[in-house]
This record gives sequence, C-alpha cells and structure tokens, in this order.
Amino acid sequence: MSGRMENRVAIVTGGGSGIGGETAVRFAQEGAAVLIADLDPDRSTNIIEKIRSFGGRAEYSKLDVRVPDDANKMVSKAIECFGSLDTLVNNVGGGKGDDLINELDEETWNFNFDFALKPTYYCCRAAMPKLLESAEVRPGASIVNLSSVNGMTGMGLPAYAAAKAGVEMFTKNIAIQYGKKGVRSNIVAPYTTRTDFWKPTFDADPDLAPRLADINPMRRIGNPIDLANAILFLASDEASFINGALLPVDGGFTAGTDIFSRSGGGDEDGAAFWRSQAESGNFPKS
Repeated sequence: MSGRMENRVAIVTGGGSGIGGETAVRFAQEGAAVLIADLDPDRSTNIIEKIRSFGGRAEYSKLDVRVPDDANKMVSKAIECFGSLDTLVNNVGGGKGDDLINELDEETWNFNFDFALKPTYYCCRAAMPKLLESAEVRPGASIVNLSSVNGMTGMGLPAYAAAKAGVEMFTKNIAIQYGKKGVRSNIVAPYTTRTDFWKPTFDADPDLAPRLADINPMRRIGNPIDLANAILFLASDEASFINGALLPVDGGFTAGTDIFSRSGGGDEDGAAFWRSQAESGNFPKS
C-alpha cells in the first residue's frame, strides 16, 4: 500500500529537531522526499540519516528564517534535488518577552514578529509559484503553518501572541486566495510541546512541565509526534476538503477549563462539591 505522501516533495522548516524533525520523518515514512530547512546542519544530519536508514529521501538546506533570500534558496534547493514542490510546512518560530504592555519595548516586539510571523510570509511567498506549478499537474499541493495556543487566547507573551495570531489570519487569507488554484493552507496550533526549544526552561525549572501538564485537560504536555501526525493529516489527501482551518493540538486546552469543578477539591471531589451546592440550593436563582 502506498503512503499518504507518496511521490510528493515537502519542505519542512526547522526540520532538524523537535516538531519539525518528527514531521520530516513522518512525511518520509509516508513516501515523501523531504528537504530539511534548518539553521543547524549537524542536528539536520541526524534527521536525514534517520530518514535514509529506512530508505527515505531527504536533503538539507541552510535556512535562517529571518533572511528572505534563504527562503528563495530553500525552494531552489528543493527543485534542484527533487524536481518539484508539493508541500510546505512552516514550523520555525519562537518568542520571548512576557512583559506588561507599558513595559514592552520595541526590540522585543520586533523580535517576535521577525521570528514568529515574517518567516511564514517569506517562505510562503518563495514557495507559492512552485506549489502552483505542482497543483496544475496533480492535486495535493498544500501549506501547513504552525501557530500556537498563544495566538488563540490571552495567556501572556503578548508580542508572541500577536505574531502567532497574525500567522493564523495570514494563512486564512492564503487559503481563500489560492484554494481555487489547488493550493490548500491550514494552521496547527500546539500547546506546550517537549522540544529542544523548551529544554533549557524545563532544566532550569523541573517543576514547570508538571505544572503545565496539570492545567491541561489531558494532564500532560505535547510530544512532537502529536503535532507531526496532525500536520501529516492536513498535508495529505485525507484533508483534501480542509482549507483555511485552525486545528488546535492542545489536549483540549483551548476548549475550556475544569478549574471550577477542581476548585471544590480535585476532579471527582470537585464535581461532587458543586453537585452538592446545587442540590442544597446554594446557587443564586436567576
């Protein structure tokens, strides 16, 4: 049985590790030839070797996402190596600066937009002509951009949140502009995910990951494979009528909160507490 990405060519930015690395491997397992676009050639080599170990095809292109010409070179390298381009995954984009708005300096604001929003624009702009060429030959051209739960709800990191919300609206506009031409565009929004980006923070505060897990409805944080499988789905023909969608991969974090039931003394005890209050008539009447 052929894979879901058989005979397709994909670019994964930040493909040398974490969510991008896992995505590159999953794409290759499903038959795609993958260009790993990443700033670090050493970690990218590890992913490429892993892909080649099971007979997959992968190459590397050095990418600093803040440099527009690197995006152009990345697309040219994909065409040089594999002859076409069907899928672009924009995975790179971190943030910083959990400041109050009146203390948020312009350098921090610009850093977040330069790192979390502009690269999506640069890479989509560079890739679109080749994606359109692919769409003329066969169905299946697509873009998957990574946002964040920070872009969906107010929870701190205001400049990063604004940039990621920008990724979401930018992607939706691409979807309505190019869907009729055969190029789909969708968004994946992760919850905190255990990647190299988070490692220094988790090492400095070993209790942080458990705390973040505790406020998630599934009582855990994300793993790269959780995101990779969602990205694979959106890039595949299984999602052929999904365009302009925002898919939270967040364990239910943006669905709501169980803080009220837990406030009575834990999940089950809390629910029992609120039931007892209702039964005793302690809630005000409307």
